Amino acid sequence: ARGFAPLRIADFQEVLGEPTVALTKLRELCFRGPAPGWGGGSGHGGIPFDGGLRCLCWKILLNYLPLEKALWSSLLKKQRDLYSQFLKEMIIQPGIAKANLGVSREDVTLEDHPLNPNPDSRWNTYFKDNEVLLQIDKDVRRLYPDMAFFQRPTDYPCLLILDPQNEFETLRRRVEQTTLKSQTVARNRSGVTNVSSPLKTTPSSLSEYEVLPNGCEAHWEVVERILFIYAKLNPGIAYVQGMNEIVGPLYYTFATDPNSEWKEHAEADTFFCFTNLMAEIRDNFIKSLDDSQCGITYKMEKVYSTLKEKDVELYLKLQEQNIKPQFFAFRWLTLLLSQEFLLPDVIRIWDSLFADDKRFDFLLLVCCAMLTLIRDQLLEGDFTLNMRLLQDYPISDVHLILKKAKELQDSK
Repeated sequence: ARGFAPLRIADFQEVLGEPTVALTKLRELCFRGPAPGWGGGSGHGGIPFDGGLRCLCWKILLNYLPLEKALWSSLLKKQRDLYSQFLKEMIIQPGIAKANLGVSREDVTLEDHPLNPNPDSRWNTYFKDNEVLLQIDKDVRRLYPDMAFFQRPTDYPCLLILDPQNEFETLRRRVEQTTLKSQTVARNRSGVTNVSSPLKTTPSSLSEYEVLPNGCEAHWEVVERILFIYAKLNPGIAYVQGMNEIVGPLYYTFATDPNSEWKEHAEADTFFCFTNLMAEIRDNFIKSLDDSQCGITYKMEKVYSTLKEKDVELYLKLQEQNIKPQFFAFRWLTLLLSQEFLLPDVIRIWDSLFADDKRFDFLLLVCCAMLTLIRDQLLEGDFTLNMRLLQDYPISDVHLILKKAKELQDSK
């Protein structure tokens, strides 16, 4: 397999070296890699991590970077400056206002008293934001607990936030000081957290996480900021549980970029790529759209209608046992399989998903492939056994799954 690696890297470098990146060629490379076949060994495909190739390809595939390379540096500067502006407006300024005004209640004018019920009150917004923040905080602390990465300090802490000159309230301090009960946020939706995969064991108590010294911040805190700013800028959807599972692999990929110039800006770049990705999949998170053509119910039913085409016997068995797609496909589709596999495997699947020019049609085929690969067990199993198989998927070889999905695609 090693013999192919330099060739594959050279193929990527050639496409990315052109003044204008040929998107069709790049998609093809990212989707499967140029090695013959799609099977084991050299045919694993996907995007090489070497030299930051994956990070760069994802930024192009998620429409963050334009195809004309000459535009990259000015665009990146503009977007990263814009992100700094978001930090100042949504985290730093409210934090300063809280520090100045909210220390004691007496020095706040009646118009902007913390208990003022007026919906325009700055405090009303502040407390509403805290409800969202508490939910985000709970979720991001649990990101990939089987890996130490998210608990480790970042090499590039946000200096705007950690400036020792400032005594303003940071998000971390806000969470520590707030007394709101997180139960007020009823944003969980069926299936997102049910029967979490055994790969994702959560430490019994969050206090097991070491507290980092002043001037340091953990990677999960960066993810928390990204999600909080996204929620503030997108009030129509705000934050829904499970978004943390979408931002996690993106941030991990960018924050481990071997190129330090890119790595330093992982937070801003992740924010914009996450925003672009959410623009494509956000309908899955909006409950009121569930039954519309762009909603999640339609997509789940599409998994079954595709299965019916490809393997009618298996389809009838699941129907007969009344195993509805929402029992398992809700999570598979909404979270782009990020809870079903270990992080490196999720990233490999995402190489193909992001490269899919029909945007996530391939995901439906991957779900079908996952079903057909365990068809013998499903045909023999009863309802309970089959539910366990589907909610804790037994095959960990994602190359096998992708190969099967590709066969299903080619057999159309």
